[in-house]
Amino acid sequence: MMGNDEDHDLKARSSALRLLARREHSRQELRLKLCQRKIPNATIEQVLDEFEQEGWLSDERFAEVYGRQRRDLAYGPVRIRSELQQRGVPLWPESLATMSEHDWVESAVRARKKKFGLSDLGDDWPEKARQARFLAQRGFTGEQAEKALEVTECWQGAYQER
Repeated sequence: MMGNDEDHDLKARSSALRLLARREHSRQELRLKLCQRKIPNATIEQVLDEFEQEGWLSDERFAEVYGRQRRDLAYGPVRIRSELQQRGVPLWPESLATMSEHDWVESAVRARKKKFGLSDLGDDWPEKARQARFLAQRGFTGEQAEKALEVTECWQGAYQER
């Protein structure tokens, strides 16, 4: 018959492997999920250390995957950075570090186009404010949102060629 420590160790390892098989997790996310399963902290830390040494758990890999997914869903750099930090990952993924300001503005334009279209807002300040709030909530900077609000259907092609 297994002792209590062995039960916790087995439970921690199998739970962590099942969670990692579904998707990448940050160390902090995995720690929280194992804590919810009433596994002792010492056992959790030991298992997480071993998983990192084996290469099964990596905050760098998590940041890359998570950052790319959020970027592809048209989230901006401010929100992505905040979400990574909430998950215990202060790293900025290489795939996002190589993006230019122009790339982020294009992403903001895509988000705006999908939600509102690209009509000329002219002097419609309430609508400009509404769309700017949307872009800010998506995590784009004020400057990125401002540039995205200037793009209209007829100017979109010209903007993308710059």
